[in-house]
Amino acid sequence: MSKHNVVIVDDHQLFAGSLEGLVNSYPNYEVAYHTLNGKELIDKLEATNRTPDLILLDINMPIMNGIETMEWLKQNRPDVKVLALSMEDDEDTIIKMLRHGAKGYLLKDIEPLVFKQALDDVMNKGFYYSDKVSNTLLGSLDGSKSDRVKLKEREIEFLKLACTEKTYKEIAAEMFLSPKTIDGYREALFEKLEVRSRIGLVLYCIKNKIYRV
Repeated sequence: MSKHNVVIVDDHQLFAGSLEGLVNSYPNYEVAYHTLNGKELIDKLEATNRTPDLILLDINMPIMNGIETMEWLKQNRPDVKVLALSMEDDEDTIIKMLRHGAKGYLLKDIEPLVFKQALDDVMNKGFYYSDKVSNTLLGSLDGSKSDRVKLKEREIEFLKLACTEKTYKEIAAEMFLSPKTIDGYREALFEKLEVRSRIGLVLYCIKNKIYRV
């Protein structure tokens, strides 16, 4: 059985070494190499001219961080699958990574069984959704629910803006609506799409091509 090629990008060498051992313990995955930051990754990719199946990418790194690296990958290696890794559970950071093409986002204290599930989901389904996105959304993103959800034009406009870095207050101003009305749009869409956060809205938009990464 051929193994999926994995690259780890993380400046914490002890963590990266432990992660490599964990990945290599799975029969269908193998770590090709490990770099300390995005610049080292780019140098390696350009030197070998080979794209791995999956990159495990830290967010906070010196020289070239995860978001900057994702921007480069989006332009130069758009087909590579990336799982973002971080100690931070920050909504803005998660959304930035997703907007630049990351296929999922993991906190570094994740359980090994959940980590393995994340690898499998990215390789087999194209995305991994943490518990910040409801299980129901998984069904909708596979098409069963999204076919039934009918979105109004203003809801689609709101969703597109929700995928940007604008705050809800800024979205309200752009749509010429009050912040209270925007809160109503958000809560209504949470219920309609059965998601629990802005991250869920962004994932829905990306998967259903309302917003293109």
